Amino acid sequence: MFCGIYFLVEYLKFSKIPLNAEALTSPSLAIEVYDNENVLLDDNNNFNMPYISSEDIPTHTKEAFISVEDKEFYHHHGLNPKRILKAMYNNLKSFSLKEGASTISQQLIKNTHLSNEKTFERKIKEMVLTKKLEKEFDKDKILECYLNVIYFGNNCYGIESASEFYFNKSAKNLDLNESCTLAGMIKSPNKYSPINHPENALKRRNLVLAEMEKDGKITTNEYLQAVNKGIMLDVNSHTENKLNSYSQASIDEASKILNLPAKQIAIGGFQIHTYQNAEKQKALVEALEKENFESDYAGIVIDNLSHGVSAYYGLSPYKILEAKRQVGSTIKPILVYAPALNENVITPETEVLDEKIKIGDYSPSNVGEKYNGYISIKDAVKNSVNTVAIKVLSYIGIDTGKMYAERMGLAFDEKDDSYAIALGGLTYGENLKTLTNSYTTLANNGTYSDAKFVSYILDKNGKLIYKHTPIEKQVLRDDSAFLMTDILKETAKTGTAKKLSTVSNTEVASKTGTVGKKNSKQNLDAYNISYTPENTIGVWCGNLDNTPITYTGGNQPTEVVKNFLQEVSFKKTSFDKSPHVVEAKIDLIEKEDNHRIVLASPVAPDRYTESALFSRFNMPSEVSENFVTLSDIEAECKRENHNAVLTFKPKRHLKYDIYLNGEFYRTIKDTTSSQLITLPLKQEENEITIKYNFQGKTELDDKEKTFVILNKEKPQETWFKTQQPFSF
Repeated sequence: MFCGIYFLVEYLKFSKIPLNAEALTSPSLAIEVYDNENVLLDDNNNFNMPYISSEDIPTHTKEAFISVEDKEFYHHHGLNPKRILKAMYNNLKSFSLKEGASTISQQLIKNTHLSNEKTFERKIKEMVLTKKLEKEFDKDKILECYLNVIYFGNNCYGIESASEFYFNKSAKNLDLNESCTLAGMIKSPNKYSPINHPENALKRRNLVLAEMEKDGKITTNEYLQAVNKGIMLDVNSHTENKLNSYSQASIDEASKILNLPAKQIAIGGFQIHTYQNAEKQKALVEALEKENFESDYAGIVIDNLSHGVSAYYGLSPYKILEAKRQVGSTIKPILVYAPALNENVITPETEVLDEKIKIGDYSPSNVGEKYNGYISIKDAVKNSVNTVAIKVLSYIGIDTGKMYAERMGLAFDEKDDSYAIALGGLTYGENLKTLTNSYTTLANNGTYSDAKFVSYILDKNGKLIYKHTPIEKQVLRDDSAFLMTDILKETAKTGTAKKLSTVSNTEVASKTGTVGKKNSKQNLDAYNISYTPENTIGVWCGNLDNTPITYTGGNQPTEVVKNFLQEVSFKKTSFDKSPHVVEAKIDLIEKEDNHRIVLASPVAPDRYTESALFSRFNMPSEVSENFVTLSDIEAECKRENHNAVLTFKPKRHLKYDIYLNGEFYRTIKDTTSSQLITLPLKQEENEITIKYNFQGKTELDDKEKTFVILNKEKPQETWFKTQQPFSF
C-alpha cells in the first residue's frame, strides 16, 4: 500500500514533464567540446549519422531486437505490467534496483530524456514519458527511433553506425547472423563486444537466435544454420581517429561525470570545457604521425600542476583508453624502486648482485641472458635489469609494492600475487592514461591526483554544473620522489631512453618498457613514459588485436617523446631538489671491492671517492677506515729452486714497494688482482721486504713486512762419536 501511494504521488508530480520529440527524431546532434582557451575543437562529434528509416531495416533485424528485448512490443502500450510487477518484487527482495523490466519504448525514453541513475524517481519519470511517447508515435516509428538511438559500443550510436563499424556495410544489408550479434550487444556493449569478448558475444548471439526460433520468427533449419556459424567481423578503419581523438575521450569522461549517455549530452546542449593545450596537442599529433607506425599507437600529455590532460591522440579501430595492456618494465619505478626508496630499504647507490635467479617455478631472465654481477640500483634502473627489480621487490614485499602502486592509481587483480608483477606481468594490465598518470607522482614531489580531460561543464544556459577540483594525496616523501627522478634522468641520458639525451630545452626523466610475446622473440607492446617539471608524457604502440610488432620502447616511442619535447616551449625547466636530499662522498674502494656503501674518510683522496645523493632519512652511518689506519698485510713468501715466490692480495688505494736485499725491485699499485712475484735469490740469505702506504698525501709512516729466504737447504745437524785412542 505504501509503495502504491508513493508511486501514485510521484507519477502525478512528474505528469507535466514534456516529451522532447526532437530528441527522438533528430538525425544529427553534436557535442560542443572546447580547449583550455575556450576554442571549439574541430573533431567530428556528430551522433546518429546517418539515420536509417524503418523501411530500410531488414525484417529479421527488427525481429531480432524484439525477440530479445521486448516480445510484447506490438501488444502493450509502452509498459509491460507483468514484467514491472515481477521486477519490483525481485528488487524489494534484494533491496536493490538491479532489475528494470524496460520495454523498447522505455529504453528509448531513457536514452533520450533521462540519466542512467537507478532510482525510483527516474523510473517513474520514464513511465510517464513512455506513456506520452506511445500516444504521440506509432509502434513502427518508436522502433525506428529506438534502433537509431541505442548504443553499440565503440562510439556507435544507432544501428547504421554499428553496422558500418563492425561489418563495414549498411544496416539494410545485415544478414541474420549479424543482426542477432548486434541485438545481443545492447544489454552490455562492452561485455558482449565481438571485438573485446568474442566468446560472450557468440553465446549472446546464439541466445537471440534461440529466442527468435521460440517466437516463430525463424525456422528450426534457419536456426541450426546460423547457430553453427562464427561471427565474421569486418571492422571499418575509417572510425579509427574519431575513436581516439581528444574530444571523444572528453565526451566519454563527461558521460561518467554526468551519468548520461553521450547522445543525451548532445541533446541537452551541454558544453564540455577541457584542459587541451593547442600547442601541445599539435606537437603530439605531429610527433606520433612522423614515426609512420605500422600498428596501433597513442600518446598522452598530462599537466603536472593542474592534473589535466593537455594532449591526447591515437590511431586504432578500437578505443585505446578502454584497453588494458601489459605494461612491461614501466611498472618498475612505481611498484618497486620508488617504494623501496621510501621504505629506506635501498639508496640509489645500493649494490645488488645481478645473477640468474629462480623462485619456485618462476625463473626470470635479463634481456639476452646478460648478467652483470654486482650493480648499483641507479644502473639497474637505467639499464632495466630484471633480476634486480625482482630482488628489490622481495626486500619490501609484494603487498607493500602493490600498496604504493595502488595509491598511484594502478589496479591489480587478486591473482597478481607473484614476483612476475615486478616486470609488468599483470593479469589484465593497465591503460595508458592510468599508467602515465602514476608517474606524475614522481614529478609532483610524491603527491598523486587522478588526471582529467574535463575541466568544467556548462549546461545549455551557461550554468556551471561541474568543475574538476583535484584531490591530492601524499604517496611518497619528496626526497624519495626526487631520488627516483634523479635516477630516471640518468636513464634519459645514458640508459634505455638515451635517445632523449639530445633534449636541451628541459630536464627530462624517463623509463621505457617492451612487452614480449610469451615463448617468442616477437613483441606486443612498446612504451616510453617520461616527465619534465611541467608535463608527463606517455607513448604506447602495439596492436589491440595482439598482432606482433617490431618496435621496442627505447626506439620509436622514445623518438616520439624526443620530437614532442623539442617542439614545445617550457617555463619551468629544472626539477626542484628536495630539501631532504643531501650530497655526500662515499668510499669507492668499499663500493667497488666489497659492494658496501660507506661514507668516505675526510682524508681520502678524491680519486677514491664519489659524490652521491641520499635521503637524510637513509644516510650511510659508517665512515670508511681506508686512509685512516694501515692494517697488516697478508702475504706469503717461499723458495722454489733458486727463486723466492712472493704472493699477496693488494688493495687499490695502497702503494707497495718490493725490495730484495735492500735494493728496490718493483712497485705495485692501483690494482686488487692477486700478485705472484718471482724474485731471484742471489745470496745465501736473502731479505724480501714489502713497504706499503696510502697513495696520495698521508702523514702515516710506511709499514713493512720482511721475509728471510735461504738460497739452499740448511744443512742438517749431525752428531759424530769421537773414538778415543787405545792405550797400550
